[in-house]
Amino acid sequence: MLLQFASLHRKKPNKTEEKGMRKSVSKPAGAKRVPAARKSRTKDPAATAGARIAIWVSLSLIVLNLVIYVPVLHYGFLSFDDPYFVSKNDDVAAGLTWQSIKWAFTTGHFGSWHPVTWLSHMLDVQLFGMDAGLHHLTSLLLHIANTLLLFWAFFRMTKRWGPSALVAALFATHPLHVESVAWIAERKDVLSTLFWMLTLHAYIAYVRRPGVSRYLAVAGFFVLGLMSKTMLVTLPAILLLLDIWPLKRLTLDPIQMRSVVKLTVEKAPLAVLSVACGVITLRMQWLAGTVLEIDKLSLGDRIANSLVSYIGYMGKMLWPATLAAFYPLSPVSWGLAVLSIAILALISILAVKFARQCPLLLVGWLWYLLTLLPVIGLIQVGGKSMADRFTYVPLTGLFVIIAWGVAMLVEKRPPAFMKTLQVAAAVIVCTLALSAREQARYWETDVTLWEHALEATGPDNYFAQTNLAVALAEKGDFDRAILHYKEALRSQPGTAETHNALGVAYARKGLFEDALTHYDAAVQLNPDLAEAHSNRGTVLAKMGKEDAAVKAFQHALKLDPDNPEFIYNLGFSLADMGRLDEAIIRLQEVVRLDAEFALAYNRLGNVLLTKGEIEEAISNYRRALSVDRNLAEAHNNLGVALRALKRDDEAIVHFREALRINLNFAEAHNNMGLALVDRRQAAAAINHFTEALRLRPGSIDIINNLGYALMLCNRNGEAIACFNEVLRMNPGDARAQENLAVILRRSDGSSGYL
Repeated sequence: MLLQFASLHRKKPNKTEEKGMRKSVSKPAGAKRVPAARKSRTKDPAATAGARIAIWVSLSLIVLNLVIYVPVLHYGFLSFDDPYFVSKNDDVAAGLTWQSIKWAFTTGHFGSWHPVTWLSHMLDVQLFGMDAGLHHLTSLLLHIANTLLLFWAFFRMTKRWGPSALVAALFATHPLHVESVAWIAERKDVLSTLFWMLTLHAYIAYVRRPGVSRYLAVAGFFVLGLMSKTMLVTLPAILLLLDIWPLKRLTLDPIQMRSVVKLTVEKAPLAVLSVACGVITLRMQWLAGTVLEIDKLSLGDRIANSLVSYIGYMGKMLWPATLAAFYPLSPVSWGLAVLSIAILALISILAVKFARQCPLLLVGWLWYLLTLLPVIGLIQVGGKSMADRFTYVPLTGLFVIIAWGVAMLVEKRPPAFMKTLQVAAAVIVCTLALSAREQARYWETDVTLWEHALEATGPDNYFAQTNLAVALAEKGDFDRAILHYKEALRSQPGTAETHNALGVAYARKGLFEDALTHYDAAVQLNPDLAEAHSNRGTVLAKMGKEDAAVKAFQHALKLDPDNPEFIYNLGFSLADMGRLDEAIIRLQEVVRLDAEFALAYNRLGNVLLTKGEIEEAISNYRRALSVDRNLAEAHNNLGVALRALKRDDEAIVHFREALRINLNFAEAHNNMGLALVDRRQAAAAINHFTEALRLRPGSIDIINNLGYALMLCNRNGEAIACFNEVLRMNPGDARAQENLAVILRRSDGSSGYL
């Protein structure tokens, strides 16, 4: 049903048939005239049939979208921009509050101004929390709505359901559109397009019955679209194109100049809104540092890349086999640029030449060129040559040319030819749907996304190499992460951020010298990279170079004075150096800046416990657990503090909770054993000491504790073996000597508490 084009073929009646038709509707003498009001209520059978078909087309389009995108409802958040937009954005995570709404309208976060998009994400959080599947559902529903609105817009304008259906089907199924739908951070694409389509429908209503209220509806939807994504700035020009075809308010006759001026002035208020929004966005991106400066990429290179990208998008439309989440910017040969401009010029000349006979060719081609213009790369943002998501609206222009081209091929052709073309169109749409479903699969995880990007673009894609390395490091696969970081540095050796990330991977593996080498490289390449200075301090502290570590942390804080993590690291190192009062001041500053910093409360509790301020330590441990009840270290430390106050029953509760969270927590096993010994439950304590020793073999303290518990259970032979092992490792250990002496004095095997 979706791709049937039979209704496009309308056979013209011959004169005899026309006479017969006139006879059949002629009135007998004396017949009464039917009142005009009753005539207007008479339904046109053809229109009714067309509407019925359009409803079936709509249902088919919904099914197509579900077939492609239902799997994404089981995907989670990605590390690729999703944290900035949703998963780790505190303002969005707050849901719809007055403060968050104010933030949405005033922030330039991530170099963009799109308050309606922020509100959309906040509404999702308000309704669904951080359930990523339901966030994906919202994007899918928006894409379905866009598909249906696109179909109905062209159906309303042309009364041709066949080509309108094909345009919508191509829009729904094309793999280039997967990025806009399957990526939560790209909500702005599907949301802004919703308002694009609503603006289009409002404009159709305005054209049929002009009026102030209808024009305000057009402007209102347009403003909401601009506040979702600035890419809608070209919409006023597209409305002017639609005045040529299919609305036919304007012909391409030179004597129509007065109409051109009138219809252009009609769009002027919308154009002013476009300019204002464009200026705001460009300023936001400039302040955020996302706009590549002219000295880093010349105007000539930008133009060359833009020309090639126009052709590149068309190529990917026709053969979407090598799509990727990121296409790195690379030098373009002028030979390729010249060839691209020749192709673009040829198509443009043909579109203009046949504009009067086939205006849809000119309209569709200019739709494609104009809507891509804001993102084609003349203003270079983000260091990419092109992006699949940029085609979400622009390809519609080319789809219009294809769909109506098919319709023109069908007209006045034999039925067999028409059926063949229908089958071919159906096969193409189904093939695109299957390809889009496969493309959506790559967006399931960060690893699958960036592995596929490398397959599609090659190993020199430094951005994909870096992001794949980050994803692997988050999974704990540091060996593979290090390999991909090295590949990224091979492609872009002067990238400080990659050196810093590689340093983190080495540090996580315990290779501190290698980590320090890359941190040093990072700060040499970019002395203002505060994170590298802080990471360098962390490694120096682990290497026992506390003074150098403190200097590194202080340098990081000069660059970013209010960064809680940097202050925390400095406080941590000061505590390790025994400068407890300074450490307390720093850690208190951390929790003042970030009241949700659980690790800072926990570390502050440790410092206070070391100073003997047990009640204050307990208070901070409880604050840490109020922020993160699954922080095993805080449970363990709270248990230690409670034991110091002889509150063993409470202490055991927290040791048990620490072990529930992390069964391989050696220190918690050891402390649980000590608490059980205090309660005269030495047999149970032996199990915990044994497990602690398995997790931390060779620990003198744990072996001593195990020997003591064995001694209490009269398992003297095993106890003696433990104490002898301690004395072998440390002949001067007083505890082992004293406990061994007790066993030897008590030949009857009795024991006492020491």
